[in-house]
Amino acid sequence: MTNTFEHPLLSSVRMAHFVAYGSLRLDAVVPPEMNTEGMEVLRRGLPDVPYGSPVPDAYPMGSFARRLLELPVLAGALRSLIGPGPTVDHHAVHIREPREGQAQPLHGDAIIDVRTDAFDVQLMYYPQDVTLDMGGTLSVPGSHLRRTNESDTGRYQNLRGQSRLVCPAGTVVFLHHGLWHGGRRNDSDTVRYMFKIRFNPTVRQRRLWDTSDLGDPRVAEELATTFPWYEPATGRLEIYNRVLMWRALTGDDTFDLDHWVTRVSNRPRKDAV
Repeated sequence: MTNTFEHPLLSSVRMAHFVAYGSLRLDAVVPPEMNTEGMEVLRRGLPDVPYGSPVPDAYPMGSFARRLLELPVLAGALRSLIGPGPTVDHHAVHIREPREGQAQPLHGDAIIDVRTDAFDVQLMYYPQDVTLDMGGTLSVPGSHLRRTNESDTGRYQNLRGQSRLVCPAGTVVFLHHGLWHGGRRNDSDTVRYMFKIRFNPTVRQRRLWDTSDLGDPRVAEELATTFPWYEPATGRLEIYNRVLMWRALTGDDTFDLDHWVTRVSNRPRKDAV
């Protein structure tokens, strides 16, 4: 599939990055004037939307959220990850008060979701500069395919290789629904805002991006990425699960990394002579 959509689609290399990391970060892609408006919108709050609402029903034409989603770079990324016509599962405005003194436990959202051939995408929008002392969102790269019960990871305060978000205003991060994350403690004197929308797909998530670079060697390099928190043995399961996910996304049942899936799915049907 080449980019015939009016907005820029993700490349295969960037899709592979999302499959490996469980997230895709786009720095300062929302214009300053929208960020100023966004701060006021988030201060006032947004009304809830019914689960599974089509985007046009959830966010009327001209509304801030609708205009945010229509920014070309965000529209293209969302279409690449989840396809056209997604529905809004839910949204939330997350506010961290100054010197609040507590952090959100590390967790995965709706982790009863065990789909391996589909996934929801969470958009996280940061309308202001987020400094280290403001806390930001903590996430653990490469954790999205390791199934846990929602807050089982809440006992862990820090993991090697974790990411503590520090970003410029207008940054948007797309997350796989299973990525371990949590809002960190705000130790600054500034109120911190973040707007989250969870999207459900309505089409099969197969080759929705610009696949013209599907054969690029960097695709396999991204998919083979390891992270410091992985155990020497068990961590290899993450690579295995990524191969399965990439096969589902591309429809290529022959794709593999170092024979990982091929060897364990080898079930010859030919009788010995």
